[in-house]
Amino acid sequence: MIGLLILAEKNLGAGLIATVVHTLGSRPPQLEPTEFDHSAPPEQIEASLRQSIQKVDRGEGVLILADVYGATHTNIACRQLKRGTIELITGINLPMLLRVLNYRHSAMDDLIDKALSGGCGGIICAANPTKAQETK
Repeated sequence: MIGLLILAEKNLGAGLIATVVHTLGSRPPQLEPTEFDHSAPPEQIEASLRQSIQKVDRGEGVLILADVYGATHTNIACRQLKRGTIELITGINLPMLLRVLNYRHSAMDDLIDKALSGGCGGIICAANPTKAQETK
């Protein structure tokens, strides 16, 4: 099973995990938040990220789901990537996370596809639900 990290500032990761626990009734294994304070030095963020990767990796890889691309923490995460083993997707939302949790026994490339489709598919304009489908 692929390990999952949520890389986000402060309580976003813990909040998403709490919602997952509420939705599914239990906390999925190998799912951890890697939270940080934006004022923390990059070395501290990197050390925390490395520790979190080791915590969830059971030999099948780690998918890091982060809040935003291009910020210090995601730039640090990019230095940890190993194609097919440690991957990063940004723009995490709850539909993406739920989709990933349902397909984490898949191969990494398949899991990435599921994450991207779940994230995009979960964005709906309530006044015009078909509008999101039209932009695909």
